[in-house]
Amino acid sequence: MHSRPMAGKHDTKRAYVAGTFDTKARELLYLRDCLKGHCIDTVTVDLSTSGAKSPAEADIAATTVATFHPLAAQAVFTGERGSAVARMAEAFAIFAKSRDDLGGLISAGGSGATALATPAMRALPVGVAKLMVSTIASGDVRPHVGSSDIAMLYPVTDISGLNRISRTVLANAAGALAGMMRAQPLPGADEKPAIGLTMFGVTTSCVQAVTKLLDERYDCIVFHATGSGGQSFETLAGSGFFTGVLDITTTEIADETVGGVLSAGPRRLDVFAEHAIPYVGSVGALDMVNFWARDTVPAQFGERQFHIHNANVTLMRTTPQENARIGRFIAQKLNRMKGKVRFLLPMKGVSALDEAGKPFCDEAADDALFRAIEQDFEASPDHLLIKLPLHINDPHFADALVTAFREITETS
Repeated sequence: MHSRPMAGKHDTKRAYVAGTFDTKARELLYLRDCLKGHCIDTVTVDLSTSGAKSPAEADIAATTVATFHPLAAQAVFTGERGSAVARMAEAFAIFAKSRDDLGGLISAGGSGATALATPAMRALPVGVAKLMVSTIASGDVRPHVGSSDIAMLYPVTDISGLNRISRTVLANAAGALAGMMRAQPLPGADEKPAIGLTMFGVTTSCVQAVTKLLDERYDCIVFHATGSGGQSFETLAGSGFFTGVLDITTTEIADETVGGVLSAGPRRLDVFAEHAIPYVGSVGALDMVNFWARDTVPAQFGERQFHIHNANVTLMRTTPQENARIGRFIAQKLNRMKGKVRFLLPMKGVSALDEAGKPFCDEAADDALFRAIEQDFEASPDHLLIKLPLHINDPHFADALVTAFREITETS
């Protein structure tokens, strides 16, 4: 069995160039050489799953990475490609987190290389430079990027040899990683406690008003509630990054419940049952389910009410029956939260499209949502449901959200 290398203490952060050296050594070494041209120290890591001896060019052998798997190296080299790739990816993620000299991670290849490298990228902290040159980067990359800050670059050609196109694209990738590793944020509000907020285009007025009221005291970090946005928001919440949150826009739950394209998954809100984080929430944009272009909407929704947001985004109005399900989902999650909770209901509408004269104005649908939450919500001194005769984008509703947040975070 191969011993695990000690991470050691390093003053210099290095770029780790990882991939399958049994098939992509030439391209990976080209990335290495380009990084060296930018005066970036490098470490090359073989992620090959064949079980063969790693090429001499790789600084760290695949067998060494495999020892980081919880079931040891023999669990990785199974002889079956699917399981071997999955387990090598697990091992590499653990390996990458153990390296205190890792300042950036880059890889290149097809779907297999992407599956091998991106779990490690997702495991690294936000801000560590991560770049995946992938032949699947022009498609749906959400399974690979997840809630992390991974940069994906489409190489135009296959990662198969060096030619006038691949040399240019790979050189650009190396230059991008070098730039990211050297980049320093401009002076900001890092000394202030951070809070997380969720926003959609149709709740922008509300969230901007809230941040204006709070940004003198807090570093207000706003997440776009597009599925991955909610996942990023909750990942950071679970890591202890936030002093508290204002989850104003819970629209992703509508997509999860009804079948839209911007769901954050069935575990939305669960992090607050696992960690006692002060939570102020609302029902922003729960009047809509999201789809891509109109012709992509599933046939079973053909007779529903739609609003064409733009050529690539179609919004569908939720029904009273759907809103009742959404409301029960939310109430059950709220009841399990460990920290102090204030959940505010804007009784005059939940989005910019849901008010008098606007296309999604539907009092019956809103009432079904509000009733379901109210009926299932278990109130206590630390868990309060607050109903207000206001629209979500009314400035007075923003005032109420801020008052509730200060009540549970700034008072003893």
